[in-house]
Amino acid sequence: MIDSTAMIHPTALIGSDVTVKAGVQIGAYSVVEGDVTIGENSWIGSHVVIKGRTTIGRNNRIYQFASIGEACQDLKYRGEDTELVIGDDNTIRESVTMHRGTIQDKGLTQVGSHNLFMINAHVAHDCVIGDNCIFANNATLAGHVTIGDYVIFGGLAAIHQFGKVGAHAFIGGCAALNRDVPPYVMAVGNYARPVTINSEGLRRRGFSNEAIRALRRAYKILYREGHTVEEAIEQMQTMSDEFPEVKLFVDFLSNHGRGIIR
Repeated sequence: MIDSTAMIHPTALIGSDVTVKAGVQIGAYSVVEGDVTIGENSWIGSHVVIKGRTTIGRNNRIYQFASIGEACQDLKYRGEDTELVIGDDNTIRESVTMHRGTIQDKGLTQVGSHNLFMINAHVAHDCVIGDNCIFANNATLAGHVTIGDYVIFGGLAAIHQFGKVGAHAFIGGCAALNRDVPPYVMAVGNYARPVTINSEGLRRRGFSNEAIRALRRAYKILYREGHTVEEAIEQMQTMSDEFPEVKLFVDFLSNHGRGIIR
């Protein structure tokens, strides 16, 4: 189950059920056990612990003292067979923790591709994380959290269980989220409040000036004109037909779970 091209330090402990694919490197004193698969050309540093059932994709880099695929901290968990799946090209820095799911949800914690998890970030059970996100030092996700693509979490920011953050949102450092954050919105404070659209991030990702103006207008409708969420959705429908970026905003508002930050 270990490819002949893999480079495993002689002090690393690799269980009999582990699958190590081509080009993988595993550093000194790391422990990999259980039903674990490590994808091609992934690099595992020293003193990393990976437990199964965990699937790690291609070209990931996992730094020292990270704990990946451990049983979750939910007191209802009784050792059921649950899973962690990580995509490709992620960077997981020192002391990051990612836990497997629970049967109270889908039994799966899922992390996309091209994400950066800085030192001591935590991904709890049953979280679903998109692609191209950044979680700064000590960013904390409680259980059952859903994060869209291109989301940025500042250092020490935290989100309540079952919370949702839409694509391209920006969460400021030390922010505490007890409600959902719509796509594109910048949120700061404890508890977090909306401040504006993440327009600079959108420009960097190639959004047109017209789309950004439409999103600014959608934000104003929701947060500056005194509408309820339902009234704001109705006001945005025409723009939603013209701009798919606004449609993503409207779709999120139509399906939020804990209520949005206001």
